[in-house]
Amino acid sequence: MAKPKSSFRCTGCGNAVAKWVGRCPECGEWGTIDEVAASAVKPNGVGGITPTSPARPITEVDANSSTAIATGIGELDRVLGRGVVPGSVILLAGEPGVGKSTLLLETVKHWAQSGRTALYLTGEESAGQVRMRAERTDAVHENVYLAAESDLATILGHIDEVRPTLVVVDSVQTVVATGTDGVTGGVTQIRAVTTALVSLAKNRGIAVILVGHVTKDGAVAGPRSLEHLVDVVLSFEGDRHSSLRMVRGIKNRFGAADEVGCFEQRDDGIHQVTDPSGIFVHQRDSDVTGSTSMVAMDGKRALVGEIQALTNKSQMAIPRRAVSGLDSARVAMVLAVLQNRLGVPLGDQEVYAATVGGMRVTEPAADLAIALAVSSVFGKTPVPHTAVAIGEVGLAGEVRRVTGVARRVAEAKRLGFTHAIVPSGTDEKLPAGIRVTRVGDLEQAVRAAMARVADAPF
Repeated sequence: MAKPKSSFRCTGCGNAVAKWVGRCPECGEWGTIDEVAASAVKPNGVGGITPTSPARPITEVDANSSTAIATGIGELDRVLGRGVVPGSVILLAGEPGVGKSTLLLETVKHWAQSGRTALYLTGEESAGQVRMRAERTDAVHENVYLAAESDLATILGHIDEVRPTLVVVDSVQTVVATGTDGVTGGVTQIRAVTTALVSLAKNRGIAVILVGHVTKDGAVAGPRSLEHLVDVVLSFEGDRHSSLRMVRGIKNRFGAADEVGCFEQRDDGIHQVTDPSGIFVHQRDSDVTGSTSMVAMDGKRALVGEIQALTNKSQMAIPRRAVSGLDSARVAMVLAVLQNRLGVPLGDQEVYAATVGGMRVTEPAADLAIALAVSSVFGKTPVPHTAVAIGEVGLAGEVRRVTGVARRVAEAKRLGFTHAIVPSGTDEKLPAGIRVTRVGDLEQAVRAAMARVADAPF
């Protein structure tokens, strides 16, 4: 038998190389190449072994064993795809202080109220600190078990003793697998801990939720293979200047991966927001210049928002352009189209554009609303507050169609809007009960939005 040779593999991406190098040629990470001892191979090939559980026809597999169980939090179930599947592993990642632990305490409380047992394992806080937060957010229940532990073997012992149906590990970066090389929170440790918990979940049918940290770039900390090991990856996002929190699906083996759940962080805990459009729209009874409503798609969810713009005569050679909540590159493009195609003199004007309520919009469907808001404030002609604008603006001044126009118009109608300005190329069947104006270029859109556009100085 030939002597086995060692190989070298990246612990971050799994790429194999012939010899040790300081930097992985595949993912570019430094210090992630480890030596892996190769096992001896028989000369006649790999021999088979008797499986512990024989393969069965797919028709004999019980489909009810993987039925999702609702958590009791509608917005979270929306992202998960009707609930938590037994035997699944969910990774919830987010920045420090965004509210991950608060949301999971609320989840285990609802889980316990349905008569099931939940085990909350914390490696970052003491049991008393978690109990204090649970008291403040009213998340105390006798079916919720709590343990402050960071050793993997001890965690498995707690699971054997409590026998829960839901396990929360806060966080996976703090758990240590004894006997595995690497520092706590390192790539090797995280992979070993996650592999053990995934194996536990699959073999015993226990749902496991792992809390993960994020890097400064917003990516999940740890090896890239971590996201491949788990079944669901959720990103918990939020602005520290706003109480709104978003749970966004990144990967989901049991449902859509582009769903979004909305929550609001308050002093007494985190609460779900079933109608987030009201947060992003400023309620007013009269028309004002420089304000236009639009409908953005966040995953499969239509959100009505408001875009405001302001122009001011500049004394500087290069006028200022300030943008908040929008893509600055798209705003600059829209301003160039307004100046070149409609003759709006913005060369000596400071332009400020922002969304309302901390909403972030980067999709092209907001182009038309940006253009109408700037045209409105410069021409001193308001866009009616009962109208919404949906469409992408091209460099030739044309208004291009976007996806999901029917769903956007239906959401605008539900909130009481009476007029929708959409691209003329839209071939979807739009809902009745709302006046729809189809426009082919930016000039038609301006005339449709502002009845007194003839009085404007451009």
